[in-house]
Amino acid sequence: MIVAKSTPVKEKAAAKITMSFIGDCLIATAGGTTNRVGSLNWTANHKPSSYFFEKVASIFSNDDFTVADCENVFTDSAFTPIKKGGTAFWFRSASKNASVFQSGNVDIVSVANNHTGDYGKGGFSDTIKALESAGVKAGYDNTPVLVEKFGIRIGIICCGLWRYNHYRRIVDQMKKIESETDIQIVFFHGGQEKIHQPEAWKVSAAHKIVDAGADLVVGGHPHVLQPMEIYHDVPIVYSVGNFVFGGNRMPENRTVIFQASFEVKAGKIRVLSDIIPCYVYTGKTNNWQPDRIVNKTEKIRVLDFMKGRRKLPY
Repeated sequence: MIVAKSTPVKEKAAAKITMSFIGDCLIATAGGTTNRVGSLNWTANHKPSSYFFEKVASIFSNDDFTVADCENVFTDSAFTPIKKGGTAFWFRSASKNASVFQSGNVDIVSVANNHTGDYGKGGFSDTIKALESAGVKAGYDNTPVLVEKFGIRIGIICCGLWRYNHYRRIVDQMKKIESETDIQIVFFHGGQEKIHQPEAWKVSAAHKIVDAGADLVVGGHPHVLQPMEIYHDVPIVYSVGNFVFGGNRMPENRTVIFQASFEVKAGKIRVLSDIIPCYVYTGKTNNWQPDRIVNKTEKIRVLDFMKGRRKLPY
């Protein structure tokens, strides 16, 4: 357990709010195909929606809010995929599959990433509608998610961080909700894929976001884990990797559930953080079903990596 920032707030009753953060959830198959046996879309048509998160859902049912990245389109319409250059992929699945998040006790998702626009504005709009119909809150650029518990107001800014100067627009979003929130969290998507250390520009940008008042910063998009740090008493997790990930049958098979607990006492909020090491999949190849790592040696390796005490392999 890592003790971090202590933030003054208006007088509040003693309380503790625990939030879980997980990485890229791609509840879809490339091209939206459903006839490839064993693919995620095929599995979603042959398994209950609870299947995908069933091995970790108890963790999320015991926190106050679970936050994930949703990196696909949910639609039942035959939209034309947008044009992309180079090697590219488009991901979509049926609108009903948005219930996978609700069945797994995921409360909030970010759709501020590079795939929820795969099928244009219509596909993006359908994705928001499908998530909201499933009872899941969706956040994206200039549309933060605001939640409240025990009278503590939390703002979650879901955003892209694709280059250093993007921190400025994130800070602008923080300022817009500053007066109506006690806790401000930035959940960003960006950086280079498949590298295990954050780029210098991303570190600098995250530091700027903390300097502007963020209480927690969590990132994704590299599809692998990157370590965390405590900067000015604020936790920064540069990449929480993949979680339920329909894009690859053999993704790197280590991820984490990052938990932040906000303890309110005597008019101050203290942030504590914890890391739960997990597998991305539990079959010989990706079965779209993450689970906790129970082997003590493997858990220690992942924890040491996340805390900057170990380089690869985990």
